Amino acid sequence: MNVLRVEVKYNELGLLFKNGRLVDVLSEGIHWAWSWRYPIEIAIKSPQAVSIVHADIEQLSKCDLLADKATFVDLKENERAFLWIDGRFERVLKPGLYGYWNQGRDIKVERVDANELQVVRNDMTRILKSTGAGLLLDVTEIPEGKVGVLYVNGEYRKVLPSGKHFFWRDVAKVKIHVVDQRDQILDVSGQDIMTQDKVTLRLNALVSCRIVDARKYLEASQDALQSLYRETQLVLRAEVGSRSLDALLSDKESLAASAKQAVLNKGKALGIEVISVGVRDVILPGDMKELLNQVIEAQKASEANGIKRREETAAMRSQLNTAKLLESNPMLMKLRELEVLENIAKTSNLSVVLGEKSLTESVTKLI
Repeated sequence: MNVLRVEVKYNELGLLFKNGRLVDVLSEGIHWAWSWRYPIEIAIKSPQAVSIVHADIEQLSKCDLLADKATFVDLKENERAFLWIDGRFERVLKPGLYGYWNQGRDIKVERVDANELQVVRNDMTRILKSTGAGLLLDVTEIPEGKVGVLYVNGEYRKVLPSGKHFFWRDVAKVKIHVVDQRDQILDVSGQDIMTQDKVTLRLNALVSCRIVDARKYLEASQDALQSLYRETQLVLRAEVGSRSLDALLSDKESLAASAKQAVLNKGKALGIEVISVGVRDVILPGDMKELLNQVIEAQKASEANGIKRREETAAMRSQLNTAKLLESNPMLMKLRELEVLENIAKTSNLSVVLGEKSLTESVTKLI
């Protein structure tokens, strides 16, 4: 015969097992237990214990004797749970069977479906500080000005904004591609291009753009920006080849506008918005540059000669008009003579010798 005596103190529970099966829950006090045939065991639950630790916890979860004394949660492979004790977050639970004493405590178990993958909560910072959370959750932070394109098991799901994002581990293959959506500048370096009049030159251009469709940007090409770069080179080659050197140098804005219109369509197919295309440099070969300088020099010399001839012609026309005016008005001629005489007298010592007539008479008459 097996006999046991046990004292259960305040706020404790005694679990009486016969032959490994729970048969009674003992409250505060002194208790005796005996059995003629089977081994007996009494387990004491202390007031500090919250988790139920027992080799046969599955039996305890199904026992009606503990229905109002404990909380059990059985999580399947696709489930996770958040455990709260007395209003404080305790831990994240992975798949398995758990039991917690709820006498004198507020036990709250929040079960979630891990197949949803992404965890969206306002209290994730607190949850990540708990023990073991880092083993069950992955954290991805997307910087400001960028987005993340989410793929699950190789299949597109959605575009994630900047910020922190949380996902359950070991549920599916999660891949996040971070895409920069800020304005970018493509420096299309020089390439040798022949103009319509067979002049070879080197052209440098700038393309300002931004990624507006992150998914299309990733899926349309292995390297969408490089594809846009190559397309811009081809467009510039075609545009320069359809223009003469003079037309190109005199109207580079027209070249840039035509190139932008052609590159726009390629950008849309790649999920990229082309903001502007600008021609930075037009570099001519050394001999062509020298010839062009000579042409410009000759043009400028011709323009200078033309201006000089026009000024001389205007001066002669002015003199002719003055002569005609003086010829028709003798008194005006005399005034002009006196004006000249006055100017000469101001700048030098002048001796005036008056003759018999002409200037003497004129001066006398004027006076």
